[in-house]
Amino acid sequence: MSMNSENIIIEDNLHRLGSEELWHCIAHVLCEAGSYAFQYNGENFVLEAGQTMIIVYQQFIEVVMTSPNLQATCIYLTPEYAEYCTPRSNYGIRGALALFANPIMPLTEKQFSQLQYDFQQIKHRLTDTIHAFQEEVLQNAVQTLMLDYFDIHTSLFGQQKITFQNNDLMVRFMALLEQEEYMRHREVGYYADKLFVSPKHLSEVSKQVSGRNALYWINRLTTIHIRKLLQQKTHSITELTDLFGFSSTAYFSRFVQQHLGVSPSEFYQ
Repeated sequence: MSMNSENIIIEDNLHRLGSEELWHCIAHVLCEAGSYAFQYNGENFVLEAGQTMIIVYQQFIEVVMTSPNLQATCIYLTPEYAEYCTPRSNYGIRGALALFANPIMPLTEKQFSQLQYDFQQIKHRLTDTIHAFQEEVLQNAVQTLMLDYFDIHTSLFGQQKITFQNNDLMVRFMALLEQEEYMRHREVGYYADKLFVSPKHLSEVSKQVSGRNALYWINRLTTIHIRKLLQQKTHSITELTDLFGFSSTAYFSRFVQQHLGVSPSEFYQ
């Protein structure tokens, strides 16, 4: 069963999690029973009962295995609506980057009950079409969910003050990477020039906000994209070398070996 509006889709299963038709949405999942094993960013994860997760980039979900007794609810939000409903704090980008590395969050009984209530409130407000202020109360319900997620993430990883300027710089840097600029440009200096800062400053801000320097994120997204194309086996090694702007197949092979631990040819065996 699913309920949806232009910006919100709610489903009581995970059948479409990771599907191309919903790549544009951010997935918020609450698991009530069973387990959901999957690969994300090349790493293996298992979502279990009593846990929640947020998947920002659904296109990076692979190799899914679900238990027969899986019971989970998923709320898909468009990024624009999620941003519209998110309180103006500088926590969002830090949380998003941490979730990119590990999307699963364990919950206390109190936190699990709170998220259950939040999910139910969003369902209720989404279907309460006769309410004179449905748009406002729905936005309020989603904002409450965002704040509760911020609280959960803060309880797990602590709170760190991030200035608006540093938050904004990191958002703009990640936006360039989301546009797949890394396919041709993997030097920190290229992104620093486009953002009108020095390479040193960009890396320092990236380290402060995400715990990783700028080069890590460039190589991380490059590696994920390359792995996906190698697994699909739709391009030859020579074609991938050209596609990602490597000077030679030998250089491309060294990059893959260094970051994936195997040579490109092993994907074709």
